[in-house]
Amino acid sequence: MRDLRDKYIALIADAPDEATLEDLRVQAVGKKGEVSLQMRALGKMTPEERQVAGPALNALKDEINSALSAKKAAMADAALDERLRTEWLDVTLPGRPRRAGTIHPISQVSEEVTAIFADMGFAVAEGPQIESDWYNFDALNIPSHHPARAEMDTFYTRRGADDDRPPHVLRTHTSPVQIRTMQAEGAPLRVIAPGRVYRADYDQTHTPMFHQVEGLAIDKDISMANLKWCLEEFVKAFFEVEDVELRFRASHFPFTEPSAEVDIRCSWEGGTLKIGEGDDWLEILGSGMVHPKVLEAGNINPDEWQGFAFGVGIDRIAMLKYGIPDLRAFFDSDLRWLRHYGFAGLDVPTLHGGLSR
Repeated sequence: MRDLRDKYIALIADAPDEATLEDLRVQAVGKKGEVSLQMRALGKMTPEERQVAGPALNALKDEINSALSAKKAAMADAALDERLRTEWLDVTLPGRPRRAGTIHPISQVSEEVTAIFADMGFAVAEGPQIESDWYNFDALNIPSHHPARAEMDTFYTRRGADDDRPPHVLRTHTSPVQIRTMQAEGAPLRVIAPGRVYRADYDQTHTPMFHQVEGLAIDKDISMANLKWCLEEFVKAFFEVEDVELRFRASHFPFTEPSAEVDIRCSWEGGTLKIGEGDDWLEILGSGMVHPKVLEAGNINPDEWQGFAFGVGIDRIAMLKYGIPDLRAFFDSDLRWLRHYGFAGLDVPTLHGGLSR
């Protein structure tokens, strides 16, 4: 037994790698190893012999296992030392700046608009982007012959030839959210509905998918005067100017009566847009008093309640405020563009701290 111990202790000490160590472990203390075979022979010994041989074999097994563990740990330490010696870093090299991510202008402007209207008491309402034909058109008093319902302007979902259900569309505005909110909450009501909308158009100022925010306020004594004040306060806060002049031009939208397009006084001196001064006018949004048929579609009695609504393109006012010339660049995924026009992740817009810092 002494020779067996000396044999394996010497072989373990000289083992060059972990594979050799594993082979020695199997040869010595594996199920068919030399020590294991001698332990099986204990059953053929007399009780007196077993009392002497048993403890000696267990001690030999423990000693060989300890030698194996120590050698394996030594190999690991040697491998770590070699790795530390070869994989080194010169800490005297100058640091490399890490570019932080930026917030997309659309996300930033959406937060700015939400902060402004939240200060006026407007809640945020959301709805599905795939809408039924009824919510997107019929409930908003848009007749069946209206050009907006043509396939050249609206994205319709495809149905099978035997499917007679009403068609669905990619919503062309966020106005369906107003109908759903009226049905769910009733009156009085004060909400904005920001989100993606879709129309079949593509040029420098139009894309098939863009962003819009619509506002709706319903109460018993609301008038166009409340609408005018609300929009003036919004424009002053958003463009961060002390004073602003708005011009309301009579227009026609099926879902409002009366309807008005809103222009803002501005100037283009030196190719730079300045809001609130100058002799030019710039159209920024559409608005009006909610049509009685729209209130009825929202399960609100038009003889008792009335309200105003407005809609503005988030992409459009982002272009105006931050001097972005081409709407299509919003969706090009160009990192150079985003680094130039993007906002720092911690620049959270607030009315007291400033919308655009």
